[in-house]
Amino acid sequence: MEARTDDDARGDAARQESRAIAAAWASFGAGLAAALIALAGGPRPIAGDGSVAEPAAGIAAIVTAAAFVLSTLLHRRGETAPMPGWQRAVSHASTVALTLAFAAVAYLGVLTAGEILAQGLQGLEAPLIGGALLTALPSAAGGWLAWQAGVELRTRDLATLLFVYLTIGTVFSMLTAADPRWWERHFSELGAGWAFNATVIVAGLLVATIGSYVGRDLHRWLGDARLPAIAAVVALFAATGAALAGVGAFPVARAPLLHDIAAFGSLGLFALTAVVVTLVMPGPPAAMRWTTLGAGAAIVAALLLWRPAGIYNAAALEAIAVGIAFVWMTTLVRTLSACAPDASRPSAVPRLALPLRRA
Repeated sequence: MEARTDDDARGDAARQESRAIAAAWASFGAGLAAALIALAGGPRPIAGDGSVAEPAAGIAAIVTAAAFVLSTLLHRRGETAPMPGWQRAVSHASTVALTLAFAAVAYLGVLTAGEILAQGLQGLEAPLIGGALLTALPSAAGGWLAWQAGVELRTRDLATLLFVYLTIGTVFSMLTAADPRWWERHFSELGAGWAFNATVIVAGLLVATIGSYVGRDLHRWLGDARLPAIAAVVALFAATGAALAGVGAFPVARAPLLHDIAAFGSLGLFALTAVVVTLVMPGPPAAMRWTTLGAGAAIVAALLLWRPAGIYNAAALEAIAVGIAFVWMTTLVRTLSACAPDASRPSAVPRLALPLRRA
């Protein structure tokens, strides 16, 4: 019986991989066909105005988002059927947010690759077929990755997606910055262009979505008895994400006060979220407890080295803070992955407000 179960598991994995490869080829074909229409005409430069990169980024984003939606509908549609309305609504909202996030990653990824290629291949112009192939390849890669995510998306995958997205968006913002010496001040100087602001806004959406997945994992682990505490964790992640999005929505050059409120608010809310989610966990696990304490101490030390010590500027402080936050978040999602069951857990509470009122 055990051998048959192993064979079944291997068969399921092979079928899933075959579907993912088929999705990649379908995405390649869709990207190629769309590019042949969008890029019709003479040769184009790789990046910049009137380039291959701009329509290629839009096509890859649409193909990637479509692959994620189709995969989610195929593999996870029945997961929400036994859930109460509020739990279904949270799941659907997370899916919409992730669809936008995957599209944004593909869009900025193609634009960033275009800028890098343009630096290395200066003066090169791609003809129609070449431009179509340059569009089809990232479409295939995005479609394959998004299809895999639709099959099974874990919380730790989202943390990695957030880090990759922030990296891509920041690199693109650096490459296209109007002021090459922005780093002498702080990262918000990159907000003079649209790329950095859009990156931060979508990153805020991703942080809020990670919070919903953290809440899902905590519910699978702790059950309905801890719904009020779990709801508080999800709400804090959502507030942190909203504050982070505010950093991009209010560029420092146009709304410095609101920008600073959003920036320091996101830092304070993230610190509060770290404390609350650690306390909600049973125990809490030693790795989570010590990482939270260490991250807090590291943030305080980084602030002191910035002011009053003046060892580095605000840009370095922001980079250090993001690194510390990513280390903490990685520990959180890996701890949840080890402790929370993999199986979906529909809530027995028909309305989320009821247990919260009792609490």
